[in-house]
Amino acid sequence: MQSFAKPRALEPLRPLAVHLPSMSYVDVKMRWKKDASFDAVPVLSRARDLRPLVSLARLLSPSPTPVSVVSKLRSSLETPDRRVTSFLRRFPAAFVESVGPEHNLPWFRLPDAAVHLLREERDVFAAGRADVTGRLRRLVLMCPRRRLPLRVAQGMLWHLGIPEDYFKDPDHDIAQDGFRILTSGDGVTCQDDDGRELGLIGDGKGKEMPLSVLQLNAMRKFGSVAKVPVPLFQSKGLRLKRKIQDWLEGFQRLPYVSPYEDFSHINPGSDVSDKRAVGVLHELLSLFVTCSAERRRLLCLRKHLGLPQKFHLVFERHPHVFYLLLKEKTCYVVLKEAYMAGGDTAIEEHPMLKVRKKYIELMEQSQEIIRCRRNRKPIELQSMVSCSGDIEDCTEILS
Repeated sequence: MQSFAKPRALEPLRPLAVHLPSMSYVDVKMRWKKDASFDAVPVLSRARDLRPLVSLARLLSPSPTPVSVVSKLRSSLETPDRRVTSFLRRFPAAFVESVGPEHNLPWFRLPDAAVHLLREERDVFAAGRADVTGRLRRLVLMCPRRRLPLRVAQGMLWHLGIPEDYFKDPDHDIAQDGFRILTSGDGVTCQDDDGRELGLIGDGKGKEMPLSVLQLNAMRKFGSVAKVPVPLFQSKGLRLKRKIQDWLEGFQRLPYVSPYEDFSHINPGSDVSDKRAVGVLHELLSLFVTCSAERRRLLCLRKHLGLPQKFHLVFERHPHVFYLLLKEKTCYVVLKEAYMAGGDTAIEEHPMLKVRKKYIELMEQSQEIIRCRRNRKPIELQSMVSCSGDIEDCTEILS
């Protein structure tokens, strides 16, 4: 029987490459390599104790204060020790203990060195206020909405070197730095739980966006931002496979998207999106005092900076850019460029870094005092913090 159906013309198949997304994501895994040089940096190795120490110093006074005043604030201070009293006793150079008038309860006061450091910290912020608050402004400009929940911004103040009462004390007058606090009654829809967000006066519209650190590095080397490579610093003893080296070379040739630019046109599953995440985290860490932070502290910034869901894998994929410092069951992310580039970088030293280092000296002196007490021997402490504010050589005999 003859079929009356007309034969259907066969359409030529389209080439498979047309259906594949360009610059697709390449899954690369690199093993973690320990670098003892970062473990030897005091400002990094003692970062976990530094923040609660400074917070307690702000709560105490030169006159003796009962420990019960600050013991109830342990959760907000985030002291590693289970008891605040144990933490205070670990640093006798920063907190002087005495016996209270009743019930033999411990009382603590600040020595002259700690009082001076608190005063110096306020003076440094007042002198470099434009630089320090400008880092917070850059963080807000990195957000696509040009706004950041106030509780998230509050958590970043320590890393940015800004006093933690910056938003609470009206004497700081955040309006002179170009900030404003938005609420639900301002005619905007605040996405934060308590209805408060940190915004910019004028929302930063009509103003030129700043250049990132990577773009400034490219300007210094090439004179333009047409090509923006990411500085790589290989760890000692870490050898890469040939295919990973080829991937790194291709990664450097990918187009660079500034953290302050619109990224809505980027495919989230591409290597270009991965390079943008590297650039955002690089710029973020370069704003911090020590160019480092706890990895868990950065999780709250994910959706506000437009980072991927599992952006923490970026630190593992790029060990030449970031170093993961594992210390006391805590993981810190360190920007390698700030510590290994020397003077060949556009990263500027934070004004508050010198003050933090002086706090570290008090912590190191505390170890010497405790060791002396255990051995029941006098000790000579070098480079004590003087009342004039400088680090000078002197000797103190402790019994």
